[in-house]
Amino acid sequence: MERPRLNHGYSTGSCAAGAAKAAALLLEGISMSESIEIPLPNGSRFELPLLYAHIIAGGAEAAIRKDGGDDPDITTGLIIKVKLESTAAGSIAFAGGDGVGRVTLPGLSVAVGEPAINPGPRGMITAALREVSDKGYRVTVSIPGGAEIAQKTFNPKLGIVGGLSILGTTGIVRPYSLEAMRASLLCGLDVTLAAGIANPIFVPGNLGAKAAQQHFAVADLQIVEVGNDWGLLLDKALERGTRNFLLLGHPGKLAKLWLGEWDTHSSRSAMAVGDVLALARKFIGRDLPDLPTVEGVFGALEINERRQFGDHLAELILRATASRLGKENQIAVVLTNMKSELIGQAGRMDAWQKS
Repeated sequence: MERPRLNHGYSTGSCAAGAAKAAALLLEGISMSESIEIPLPNGSRFELPLLYAHIIAGGAEAAIRKDGGDDPDITTGLIIKVKLESTAAGSIAFAGGDGVGRVTLPGLSVAVGEPAINPGPRGMITAALREVSDKGYRVTVSIPGGAEIAQKTFNPKLGIVGGLSILGTTGIVRPYSLEAMRASLLCGLDVTLAAGIANPIFVPGNLGAKAAQQHFAVADLQIVEVGNDWGLLLDKALERGTRNFLLLGHPGKLAKLWLGEWDTHSSRSAMAVGDVLALARKFIGRDLPDLPTVEGVFGALEINERRQFGDHLAELILRATASRLGKENQIAVVLTNMKSELIGQAGRMDAWQKS
């Protein structure tokens, strides 16, 4: 069966560029239709529907409603507004209005103190304005409701406060791609490393982060969320100079690293329960019933068996990680269950202060 064609959308950066161009056309007295065409970074062009454009005190304002197409994009439906003011200088200055975040931590592509309007969108806005005029402009981008929506994104963890980011490298949102998620994860890593953290703790997500805070004295920004992209995040951390690695999480995820699965998403890797169950039977020297989850395997063990087997599995995960990253690096593995209880560990822990 042929897969249905998915609709592409357009980024917040494209919306801002289109709104800026519409406002510039108004200021220059140039007529426009109900849509606006902008240049994209790859040299192609894209047309976006205008929500409104009108003259205001001191300048002009225009808005475009964000459409992510068939991508599950949390910003779809939001209004991206641009207030455009002419300035005496010939340059273009950017400001963040209501709902656009401000950068407070180093390590991102935008300097601390600047509005979270990424370089790609800044370039798109500049290119769109220069199709209208060479004059100087102050561009203030706003996203009504953006501060509330931002709490559901990575922005608070990246040190972007007060709202959303204006994003987009191509201007087009491709449905169901992993690029945006992976870019966010790498931004989180960059923020941690830029803060001078030499001993990060890598966790799958919130559950791992809570367990890390329970068992270790965790500094601000020390925890790096990897989602399912263990190979990507660990490799990038190594490339960027990290030499101390603590991997912490549930054995249902981390056991996949022992099995050579460095992308642990369930749709891209096999379940680890069968291999963990076989390993447990061999390690304790007795039979165990068939069990559907790794949590269940640990639950079927006696208390003394549970910790011994947990340490054994953690050691196997450590060896697999050391083979990938290099045995000269300090690597430790901590396994926790769904209650955040410590059920196994391996490696030297002196780089991470235990509470």
